[in-house]
Amino acid sequence: MSAETVSVTGWGRTAPTAARLIRPRTYEEAAAAVRGCGARGGIARGLGRAYGDAAQNAGGAVLDMTGLDRVHVIDAANGIVLCDAGVSLHRLTRVLLPLGWFVPVTPGTRQVTVGGAIGADIHGKNHHVSGSFSRHVLSFELLTADGEIRTVSRGTPLFDATTGGMGLTGVILTATVQLQPVETSLMSVDTERARDLDDLMARLSATDHDYRYSVAWIDLLARGASMGRAVLTRGDHAPLDALGPRARREPLAFRTPRLPAAPAFLPEGLLTRTTVGLFNELWYRKAPRARTGQLQSISAFFHPLDGVPHWNRVYGRGGFVQYQFVVAYGQEDTLRRIVRRVSERRCPSFLAVLKRFGDADPGWLSFPLPGWTLALDLPAGLPGLGALLDELDEEVAAAGGRVYLAKDSRLRPELLAAMYPRLDDFRALRAESDPRGVFVSDLSRRLSL
Repeated sequence: MSAETVSVTGWGRTAPTAARLIRPRTYEEAAAAVRGCGARGGIARGLGRAYGDAAQNAGGAVLDMTGLDRVHVIDAANGIVLCDAGVSLHRLTRVLLPLGWFVPVTPGTRQVTVGGAIGADIHGKNHHVSGSFSRHVLSFELLTADGEIRTVSRGTPLFDATTGGMGLTGVILTATVQLQPVETSLMSVDTERARDLDDLMARLSATDHDYRYSVAWIDLLARGASMGRAVLTRGDHAPLDALGPRARREPLAFRTPRLPAAPAFLPEGLLTRTTVGLFNELWYRKAPRARTGQLQSISAFFHPLDGVPHWNRVYGRGGFVQYQFVVAYGQEDTLRRIVRRVSERRCPSFLAVLKRFGDADPGWLSFPLPGWTLALDLPAGLPGLGALLDELDEEVAAAGGRVYLAKDSRLRPELLAAMYPRLDDFRALRAESDPRGVFVSDLSRRLSL
């Protein structure tokens, strides 16, 4: 087990803090690291794709769990896998896809560990059908503050506190996950343009039930009659009979194109209203008005940015803020007001996506609830950004919505209880199971979790 003091940030590259990074290679080493993490406590970390400070711990310990990455058992008949928490969704896809199985929920990157997927209770383009990742987790092994390893099953308080609990109930060591059957490694994709936000929401509401996966890219710089114009992309796993003769020879082949990495140093101010506006215009215009049945690879459909290593560097040294919120169905006016405010402020966001969520998941701090979720990236140095997002937080909370803790880096703690009604239950369980505060992060200190 190695350890060194390093500067740690989230994927947004904001607010770095120094911590002792520990790399356990066995369960016993992980337990020893938890016992010896010191007065400032410790937090587990996977591949570092939480955008904010959820996997940082200033002055304390951070446990890099990627060394625990074994796939233990695959039940190919029933589609169940038992693996270490440090296994990435990328590796699971490589191992499982040739057997005709796919991860049940994937976010916009494969570079997420199974432990991180549970801790953040990640969602994807299929939440309206499949829910969050935890809905497909049968059980997991959790290293708790007392040094014990507990098998945690669905339907228990510890399960519901851990799924979405941002690593604050313990260190996940292994997980047993139910998988999604597929016939091919290709997606059948329908693409269409929406002329404005109301047109987009009407299209999503009318036909989302016909698709397993659905997402819309929104041009947040468009104003006036075009406000919220979008490119809507929906699809499902392609059946074998949709493939041509050549593709049928290897119907489950998994290919991942890779482009050059973004340079380590990019000039500040690269993403301006002008440059992002030009990108958005080109992206919208190049999209087909309506196209059905296009075959795309899993990588192209789910994870296009994974093809550009270190794409987060494009925002420069100052990094960026990823802001994601959800408001319930019936609160469409709140969504409209927020889109209008961002549009009128001319905020340069080229990664802005809208999705529909289905039924809420049982995790006490799980993010999704039935409604509309909008995620957008913004340069951290944008003038007035903090004040704007504070105002949006208040509007979201007043509408009964919430922000996503796995992406948050600046939410004010007084709004948290309004957003997460089970917060007191979560705090009570932590106080009982971890009275010494062994598990702690910059996020938990900032929000008094």
